[in-house]
Amino acid sequence: MTVQDKIQPPLISVVMVSYQTGPALLQSIRAVQDDPDIHELIIVDNGNPTADREAFYTAAAKAGLVRIVQGQGNIGFARGCNYGAALATGNYLFFLNPDAVVERGAARKLANAGDSVQRPWIAGGMLLNSIGEEQRGARRGALNYVSAMISFTPLHRLPGMRSIHRDDEPLPDGPVPMPTVSGANLMTDRASFDQIKGFDEGYFLHVEDIAICRDVRQAGGAVIFVPDARAMHHGSTSDIAPIWVEWHKLKGLFRYFWTSQPGAGAKIATILGAPIMAALLAARFVMLSLRKAPSDR
Repeated sequence: MTVQDKIQPPLISVVMVSYQTGPALLQSIRAVQDDPDIHELIIVDNGNPTADREAFYTAAAKAGLVRIVQGQGNIGFARGCNYGAALATGNYLFFLNPDAVVERGAARKLANAGDSVQRPWIAGGMLLNSIGEEQRGARRGALNYVSAMISFTPLHRLPGMRSIHRDDEPLPDGPVPMPTVSGANLMTDRASFDQIKGFDEGYFLHVEDIAICRDVRQAGGAVIFVPDARAMHHGSTSDIAPIWVEWHKLKGLFRYFWTSQPGAGAKIATILGAPIMAALLAARFVMLSLRKAPSDR
């Protein structure tokens, strides 16, 4: 923390990128407004129905801390985060999904955890479902070719095999180092964000949070999981086709592995592994679709 930070209380700016979010956005706005530690909320409106826009404009008008920016079209999540961060005035940048309802005090817990480590840093909080259970994705290991193969196939069920997901492990008592945290409930400070040059805008949707955690680790910084910085995450609230989401997830994985290391080795491995990744994600999409399909009985 700098001398200037000590003179003036550090300010927390929340950045939300919203696209076809629906009613969950109103809950998220109200939760942010209810937290006195949060200095401002910047909503990057990538595209929402007129009725929903009117509703969250009304909610935003009730508090001076909300700023809504629109007119840029659907520029994607990573670019939207960078756009909102450029407009933010706080010392801390808190990236929060528009369908995540953050608990009062969670923002300050993330900031305090970041203050305890060296820059660059990222702190990620806990994600809970609607009945208070931990959601998958809040704490994860490092993604590489081996961990991807184990995690995306039944191999992770075999003895000695470990998935990247850590939600089946005991919850730590306090902040702990974690290779990867979720972009749905993620904080960094301005200096760290500038040092790693923000989110990679080559990612449109998905994998950008995994990539920015990798960037911090490669820069010699710290990624921390803060279990008591909680947010209830609705998840999958956007009214968009699942196949479109899976396509961007696949593209994100390609980019992640393509940029994993300098030189031709990463490129060759990505090209060779591309059909396998595509097949695994396609199989996952089919299985999820079957689970959601109505019963024939």
